[in-house]
Amino acid sequence: MLLDLSGPPANPSSVHWFGQQARHLLTGARQRVATFFNARPEEIIFTSGGTESLNYLLRGLGTKGHVITTAIEHSAVYRTIQSLEAQGLEVTYLPVSLWGAPLSDQVASAIRSDTRAIVLSASNGETGVKIDLEAISLVAEKRGVPLLLDLVAFMGKEPISLPRAVAGFAISGHKFHAPKGIGLLMSRSSLKLAPFLTGGNQEYQRRAGTENLSGILGLAEALKILSESQTEITQHLTDLRKHLEQGLLREIPDIAINGEGPRISNTSNIAFLGVDGETLLMQLDLVGIAVSHGSACSAGALEPSRVLTQMGIDRKTARSSLRLSVGRTNTREEIDLCIERMANIVAKLRKL
Repeated sequence: MLLDLSGPPANPSSVHWFGQQARHLLTGARQRVATFFNARPEEIIFTSGGTESLNYLLRGLGTKGHVITTAIEHSAVYRTIQSLEAQGLEVTYLPVSLWGAPLSDQVASAIRSDTRAIVLSASNGETGVKIDLEAISLVAEKRGVPLLLDLVAFMGKEPISLPRAVAGFAISGHKFHAPKGIGLLMSRSSLKLAPFLTGGNQEYQRRAGTENLSGILGLAEALKILSESQTEITQHLTDLRKHLEQGLLREIPDIAINGEGPRISNTSNIAFLGVDGETLLMQLDLVGIAVSHGSACSAGALEPSRVLTQMGIDRKTARSSLRLSVGRTNTREEIDLCIERMANIVAKLRKL
């Protein structure tokens, strides 16, 4: 990133020497990113993050025909599809049980002759529950329907191998230690999307605007780290998450893990029965433990988590639930301290 940030501030679209040096850096980063995802460079479109990428993927489809999704998707998917639905797009929202993810036979049953796409998150941002990507991809490939993935919560947590049915996906850099404000959209050439931002010729005339070169370089470097160390990172995250869950289940009575399906390596969504989740979150914050009531984009909402209630979890339990995520810089000692402080706070709150 310092290759760009150390100046002078060069625009990759400029024809002078400084601009061409910036263009060289951009081209190299795009090639490295494309190689990571086994894609062609022209299929990689750099954006400001996951929300923009997902909007591009969905709005680029237009409002004709039919798409398949669920009501537990991230707001960037859920609200965007609702907006398109109001403009005429037909949508099937697959029901999701306590398992926490749609099943491949549900997807198969929902496909129609006019189905434009299947839009799903590889792992849910609040519960961490994963879809059966291989099985759903086989259904999509057999029926000739593009599979569009929200990979934002998945990237950096586990190795990713993209089946042929995946025609597009979105990621956000800050989810795997790249900078905030950078993300990308991968769109196969077979997926015909209308340009999202019009203006200049940047990003193959599909996303106008001067590129965030330092962010792109940071994203490419973060993916390089994953290519070298993802197996070790995943094992570390899994060990920490299991240690956290086992410790909380041992030390705190009347708690339950939300989501029965297999989960991503770093995420737990836990109901602390009889405790108000918002109050617990604030008490934990006071002792240096940062957790969430849901996804960060829905923080501050007065209603209980849409994801949990759509799974069939009652509102009271949903209100008592928190999302706990471990990161690759966390240590076992920090987890032990977290367990101890959470146990003490929950015990005090239940006495009130």
